[in-house]
Amino acid sequence: MTEATPPEVRLRESLGAIPGYVPGKPAAEQPGRTTYKISSNENPYPPLPSVVKVVQEATLSMNRYPDMGVTELRDAIARRFEVKPEQVATGTGSVGILGSLLQITCEPGDEVVYAWRSFEAYPIVVGLSGATSVQVPLTEESRHDLAAMADAITDRTRLVIVCSPNNPTGPAVRADELDAFLQRVPPHVLVVLDEAYLEFVRADDVPDALNVWRRHPNVAVLRTFSKAYGLAGLRVGYCIAHEPVAEALRKAAVPFGVSEIAQRAAIASLDAYDELDQRVQDIVAERDRLLIGLRDLGYPVPDTQANFVWLPLGDKTLDFAAAAEAAGIVVRPFAGDGVRCTVGEVEATDRLLEVAKEFAGR
Repeated sequence: MTEATPPEVRLRESLGAIPGYVPGKPAAEQPGRTTYKISSNENPYPPLPSVVKVVQEATLSMNRYPDMGVTELRDAIARRFEVKPEQVATGTGSVGILGSLLQITCEPGDEVVYAWRSFEAYPIVVGLSGATSVQVPLTEESRHDLAAMADAITDRTRLVIVCSPNNPTGPAVRADELDAFLQRVPPHVLVVLDEAYLEFVRADDVPDALNVWRRHPNVAVLRTFSKAYGLAGLRVGYCIAHEPVAEALRKAAVPFGVSEIAQRAAIASLDAYDELDQRVQDIVAERDRLLIGLRDLGYPVPDTQANFVWLPLGDKTLDFAAAAEAAGIVVRPFAGDGVRCTVGEVEATDRLLEVAKEFAGR
């Protein structure tokens, strides 16, 4: 069969400069040994039985379109966080909502300021919107340099993203530095506080994002059900924003983007949060054990308030990732920068510490 002539469709020239998202690599099976995937920031625990039950029930109506307004979930979020349903927007994970935030704020040529290295999806969604990324380097402690980010704001800036805790490095911004930063941000620039890992935070000097949001009309809070709630495969997140922004987000959302299954699972997860929180506490305890263990081995691991740790290995990044994979544990390397290791099972922590010890002795 003769192949068709390649199409002459003209794609956007800017696509060539947009990086592709690199997902966490799955762990390959090894004979006689359990392998572990800690390359994606997933919850290692299976869904709660109560959540599984409502998901199973929801599948019986999957021949129907879901509620486009995601009304019941928005109501549940509003009750949980004492906001109005009109101040809540939902989407296909926090990434989906972030794409909508770019659509409602940026025209081609506008600028978006964020720290770097930070969440890998930021340059992708910014580039797809036609806006320009302004990446501000992290500090030597792998933290946001909010003063430098404020300096980077220009007349073309329309959006600033603050990822706290920062993915992939782990530190969270402090309340005092965020307050000082917001005092310097022009009122027409929207500041998005991306709190995908909020539930794992234990530091006492971090901002209460909702209190910050209540005091600043140009602040929005972005969260997800993918991490602590363990619904990564269902793709549902939410944004709490002042009503004009929230309304615009709902207008820009992909129609029927949040499935009925995802909505029911998210509501059930909110209802069962006390049970989920015990799992979060276990993950935090395991995170602290991993952090201490790596530091005892001499690794300069920065503080982390998320469900992962960061190893700033520079040129040794890919070598470490290869050594870990050979030992049956898959991490997430960022070539030339470092390795992100998600907190998983106790056995995964043990294996990672073994690899780190051997690698340090090379």
